[in-house]
Amino acid sequence: MLKYVVKRIILALITIFIVCLITFFTMNAIPGGPFSGEKAKSPEVQAVLERRFNLDKPVGTQFFLYMGNLLKGDFGISAKTGRNISDTIGSKFSVSARMGFFAVLLAIFLGVVFGSIAALTRNHLPDRVIIFLSTLFTSLPSFVLGSFLLVIFSVKLGLVQAWSAEKQNLILPVLSLAAYPAAYITRLTKTSMLDVLGQDYVRTARAKGVAQIKVLFLHTLRNALIPVVTYVGPMIASVLTGSLVVEQIFTIGGLGAEFVTSITNRDYPMIMGVTIFLAVFMVTMNLITDIVYKLIDPRINLA
Repeated sequence: MLKYVVKRIILALITIFIVCLITFFTMNAIPGGPFSGEKAKSPEVQAVLERRFNLDKPVGTQFFLYMGNLLKGDFGISAKTGRNISDTIGSKFSVSARMGFFAVLLAIFLGVVFGSIAALTRNHLPDRVIIFLSTLFTSLPSFVLGSFLLVIFSVKLGLVQAWSAEKQNLILPVLSLAAYPAAYITRLTKTSMLDVLGQDYVRTARAKGVAQIKVLFLHTLRNALIPVVTYVGPMIASVLTGSLVVEQIFTIGGLGAEFVTSITNRDYPMIMGVTIFLAVFMVTMNLITDIVYKLIDPRINLA
């Protein structure tokens, strides 16, 4: 186990470095800069600003200087606001994490429940309805669903105006983010559960007269959830990174909205800081997921 974890950490560090490399050079390959669109700036002020953020140096030198500061834990300051990027990420991510946390819980709960119902009522009406809805929401992007919910609940029904600010920032955004993963988990749970229900040990338990509820929870659901756990790790990261557009639609001041704004403003340090943070978050969740496999099913061999 320890050998596997060490190997995965090394691979994760290599992945993060490659992400930094690609993001940095792609970002600098686009014409212009963070100060090129500013008005009423003399050439002298422009030169001072570029020197302050090392933009007057070759791109390769800029990259090595940035990576050197990054190894010290310094993300730098925003080229637009002058705020410390670490502080900005911390404050903005707390907003996104809260919304993402509820979206993940809702997606797992709905996915496992409806997937189990679909498996137990295979080829009957509940199964057909659940599969139809899961197919629909799987093919519907979160930003389209978010816009649709906003029109229905705000424009048509006028319910959003009666909600508190906290509910406005949670209910519709959480539904928008949870719809796709819930639909995917539903289909995943159904497929996995049907496979487990056909195993010999399940048939033996039923033949011995074990109650259906015990067969479902003690013998079936635990093994059926292994593929779901496989998806949950990347799903948590994708829900948070996928909230970029949703936060813009619902005007939530989270990390996603900050990331979109930084790209629009060509704020190089902020773009790099958020990208690296999300990359670290993604590879960490994948690593945790792989380790949880072993805890759920000791038979899994982590090479």
